[in-house]
Amino acid sequence: MAEAAVLDTREKVFAGILLTSSAYLLFSVQDATIKLLVVGISVWQILFFRSAAILVGCALIGGRKLFADSVRSPIVTPMLLRSFLILAAWLCFYTAAKSLQLAELTTIYFAAPIIVTVLSILLLGEKVPPLRWAAVLWGFVGVFVACDPARLGLSLPVLLVLAAACIWALSIVLMRKIALQERTLVQLVLNNAFFLVIAGLPLAFLWQTPTPGEFFLLVTVGALGGLAQFLLFEGMKRAPISIIAPFEYTALIWSFALGFAIWGDVPRDGVFTGAAIILSAGLLILASERRRRWAS
Repeated sequence: MAEAAVLDTREKVFAGILLTSSAYLLFSVQDATIKLLVVGISVWQILFFRSAAILVGCALIGGRKLFADSVRSPIVTPMLLRSFLILAAWLCFYTAAKSLQLAELTTIYFAAPIIVTVLSILLLGEKVPPLRWAAVLWGFVGVFVACDPARLGLSLPVLLVLAAACIWALSIVLMRKIALQERTLVQLVLNNAFFLVIAGLPLAFLWQTPTPGEFFLLVTVGALGGLAQFLLFEGMKRAPISIIAPFEYTALIWSFALGFAIWGDVPRDGVFTGAAIILSAGLLILASERRRRWAS
């Protein structure tokens, strides 16, 4: 019985890794789409449309009962706090997106997994083995090799992305605690209902009527964001955040690929070396979990 329980835990961990890795892929595509939009539309309006599209999807799936359950949920207050944290992170991140390349944005932002790992110890009491620490730090080395953010200096956009990384890390730790208390669709409803209200208030002054092309991109952002959030929430329920944190680095690879495909950003030779280091960091986590599984 004990052996079966251990195997079940390992399977959940691998499922959590797969779900969160898929979420980061979708978030990368979403970020690229938003970078296209921020040229002509305010961040507030993008976040408003994104939340509205996600809520429409939730309504189609869960109907009125889902919204009634969400209002009565015990996680309303912590979700409100988390929503403010994520809103602050996104405003910093997407404001900086006007001035930095997608790869530069992602690279600087990837201080977040290390911060998440530290906070998982301080706030959640998770035990982080040395090998897992090594994977996080090794992945961060790959980030520096890939993009060399030191050459960007400490400009305002860089400071905004660093602030976004710190705030996002705190929200991830809070998400882990919330994810274990409520089902995913309720979390989606509460998260995006708060965003809809908060982002909707400034629109009285910032509204810009989108073109048909911009409207299509806004709906796309909603679809990508909703699915990515769902996968991330589900992944958080299955694996400790100190395990899945290094897999956030995989988004760097997608960011370079999307930057080249959309804007013609040509990666330097160091990018490929950095990408290999980042990939090896994730594989190190997988190998350690597989070894622990067989040892159990």
